[in-house]
Amino acid sequence: MNPETLLYAESHEWLHVEDDAAGRIGTVGISAFAIEELSDIVFINLPDVGTEVKAGQEFGEIESVKAVSDLYAPVGGEIIEVNSSLPDNLEILNQSAYVEGWMIKIRIQDESELSKLMDFAAYQRQCEQ
Repeated sequence: MNPETLLYAESHEWLHVEDDAAGRIGTVGISAFAIEELSDIVFINLPDVGTEVKAGQEFGEIESVKAVSDLYAPVGGEIIEVNSSLPDNLEILNQSAYVEGWMIKIRIQDESELSKLMDFAAYQRQCEQ
């Protein structure tokens, strides 16, 4: 996925939206900027499939040698898929934050929540501050 086509939360999660037969699916990950800020990632905790989340709600945590950070859902809905290979292959986050480094997929409940997210240019401005 191209980082310039994604949506971003202030908390550094990215969202890629796709349509499927049952509605819209959001793939969620964490930005390369956030991964770089965290530096050496040593642990990630992801939720179970079937978990319901609200926009802005914590869905997991990521730990580096510097800090533990919560991961927040950019949109609300049901988690329909989890990248189960990620916890054992944390280097994927550094190598492929926007493709193989995705974390969860959410069946989006309320599409109006998408308007509260930033586009790439707005996210870049936030990172520069």
